Amino acid sequence: MLSQLVKVKVSLQPIVSKVNLPTVLKTAVLPGDSIESLFIATQVGEIYYIRDGVIRTLLDIRPQIIKLGVSGGGYDERGLLGLAFHPEFYYNGLFYLHYSVAGTQGPGAFPPPGADGQGGLPEFFNPDPCDPRTLNLKWINRETLYDHIDTVEEWVLQPNGQPLKRRTLLNLRRPFFNHNGINSLNFSPETGKLVLTTGDGGLGYDPFNLSQNDMEIAGKIIEINVAKNTFIDNPPVVTRFNELPVPIQETLTVIAKGTRNILGISFQRFHNQYIKYVGIVGQDLVESIFAFVQYKPVPVTELIQASLMRSEPDQEGFINFGWRGWEGAFPTSIIRDWSANPPLDEKTIAYYNEAIKTSVRRLPPLTCYYHNDPRPDKFEGSALTGVQVYMGNEIAGLTGSVVFTDFAREGFQPPVRGTLAYTRVRTDCKLNDFSVIETDYNFGSGSAFYTSLGTNLNQTRLYLGVYGSMNVTDFNQGTVFEIVP
Repeated sequence: MLSQLVKVKVSLQPIVSKVNLPTVLKTAVLPGDSIESLFIATQVGEIYYIRDGVIRTLLDIRPQIIKLGVSGGGYDERGLLGLAFHPEFYYNGLFYLHYSVAGTQGPGAFPPPGADGQGGLPEFFNPDPCDPRTLNLKWINRETLYDHIDTVEEWVLQPNGQPLKRRTLLNLRRPFFNHNGINSLNFSPETGKLVLTTGDGGLGYDPFNLSQNDMEIAGKIIEINVAKNTFIDNPPVVTRFNELPVPIQETLTVIAKGTRNILGISFQRFHNQYIKYVGIVGQDLVESIFAFVQYKPVPVTELIQASLMRSEPDQEGFINFGWRGWEGAFPTSIIRDWSANPPLDEKTIAYYNEAIKTSVRRLPPLTCYYHNDPRPDKFEGSALTGVQVYMGNEIAGLTGSVVFTDFAREGFQPPVRGTLAYTRVRTDCKLNDFSVIETDYNFGSGSAFYTSLGTNLNQTRLYLGVYGSMNVTDFNQGTVFEIVP
């Protein structure tokens, strides 16, 4: 696979407009049908599909979604976040959802001021290397101090065309409102298992270091063997693997840890194996895309056994993306502003000891892009929102590439625009550069936040979700485009 990057220009062709904020875009062939339909999941809880240019509703679970936008002035990272179709969906009608559950709003994971000497921290805090209290925080009283509950469910599309929930696979208690993942459910073409990608739980800087703790469900890539029919009525709400009932533990393996906020996983067939791509949203400096082929999933039962024995499980082949010690290619840093001269902003390593500890274990990124980048042909990003492989031939220069989207160019200067870009795996496996993809669509004076990126089953078509606001409570401002030559 070549690593040369050429200039690519594309057009955006609108497919549907005036939808709510699109979080997942993917295709599937409905039972009894002969062609793929494009499915659109919205953050507020709707799933639409488009066939022959007509938009229809598959499912509407808006009443089951947590009330969005209450704490962030309309901005929210909860809601309907994952949708995946079983590889045998055409025959069995099975599909899977990940969403934040209505009626589960909690106070958040930090106790009130003075409760135990560590409370009263600001909503977004910076770890202070001079203050050990900010480096070694613990998530205590988890049953009462949490933000919300996420659920992963199995549904079936019945022969009469009506969806029916079959079972709940997991109920996860989350510490803060953000970093719950996006496009968080995908099936592995290698193993046939459902892959759940979880963010670190939120706030910023992973205050409880959940992503590196082997017992924590947060900050991981997890395989779920859905072929094992573990029908447990209302599985317990948990945050750790060892809190799960044994039959559920036995369905789970862990591929990776050290994720901050993660955008699902994308698979690219290469000869007789698959390259896996993972996009991870950065803290203040770097957005990163990782690639790997070989990995050794660790059964959750093994992780629990190692924890009981106070030993470390076999880490050989266990992927570690490095967070919270590393933010992409950099040790995680705190920025101290020099407002009079921003290029001189001081960066202080936030977790020096952790950066050292994970330095040789972590997987280096395939590519990074930066919130500040002086190079004239690059862009200053804000947050990675989609990563997809393109295997089509119609868009010249993109075949075999990894395409990605950024929410909005840094600075949020109106009119706000997201960005498309791409990269490739280098033959020497070293860190590669990226190239901006130029688009010719005229969004007028309105904002265009790029919220999601999707593809069809054989990865020959790309779909882009755009929203006119960064607030989920500003309704019906979404457009889904196909990216065309």
